[in-house]
Formats: sequence, structure tokens, C-alpha cells
Amino acid sequence: MDKMVALTYEGIKDLEQELKNLKVERRKDIAQKIKDARAQGDLSENAEYDAAKDEQARIEARIVSIEKMLRNAVLIDQEDADKDTVGLGSKVTLFDEEFKEEITYHIVGSAEANPEKNRISNESPLGMGLLGRKGGEAVEIDAPMGIIKYKILAIS
Repeated sequence: MDKMVALTYEGIKDLEQELKNLKVERRKDIAQKIKDARAQGDLSENAEYDAAKDEQARIEARIVSIEKMLRNAVLIDQEDADKDTVGLGSKVTLFDEEFKEEITYHIVGSAEANPEKNRISNESPLGMGLLGRKGGEAVEIDAPMGIIKYKILAIS
């Protein structure tokens, strides 16, 4: 049995849009690149043909991956989330004790994690360390660079 994939409504919509783009636009583009490369003649030494076939393989692999994620998706219902305890789907505002700054993270499943957008996986050291905690609690996270101390300011 395949592993269930925790996704927010937004995450599901993003994956559906990416899948549509890959199937409609990217497949058409890569088919044209392959056709153009074939027209150049000898395929045994045709770098453009090889590159296009490699890109086609990456696109097809991503399509399979997205379809599998969507088949095994479990919706993170953010409306019913407990606002007193950090859980999957929670937005958590923390105070970083070392840098004396506030930061807000959205706890999501690993398929949606994107640290650049402050979307952290529930499987990451920070995500795991926050799950089940309550507002006002001090939290110490054992991260690869050492212990990081936070205080939970708000959960939404």
C-alpha cells in the first residue's frame, strides 16, 4: 500500500494545476523539440535529441509522481484545526530566542514543504518538535546546527 500524502486544499490545487500544465503544455513542447531534433538527421550523435528525450523522461516521471500523490492525498482540514495545539495545517508564530525575531511557519505534509515560503514539513525537526505543543510554550529544537530555542506566540 502507498503512503498517504497529507495536503492542504491549496496544495491539492497547486498539484492539479502543475499536472495539467505538464500534460497539456510541457508534453506538447517536448514533442516538438524531439521532432525538431529528429529532423537534424543522425540521432546517434544528436545532443539536442538526447537532451529532449531526457527532459521528456523527467516530465513523465513528475506526472506519475503527482498522480500518485493525488491518489493518496489526505486533505488537511484547516477549518477544523485546533487553535490551541500545533497540528498538521497549523500556522505557528514563533519567537526565535537567539535572533530576537518573530517568524510564522505553516506546518504541512512533506509533499508541500517549501522552506522559502515558510511551509515546513511535519516530518522536519522543527515540524516534529512543534506538533502537539501549545501557545506560550518554550520549545527547544534539536536541529543539525544545534539546539534552537523558540517560544510559541500564536497558533492559527
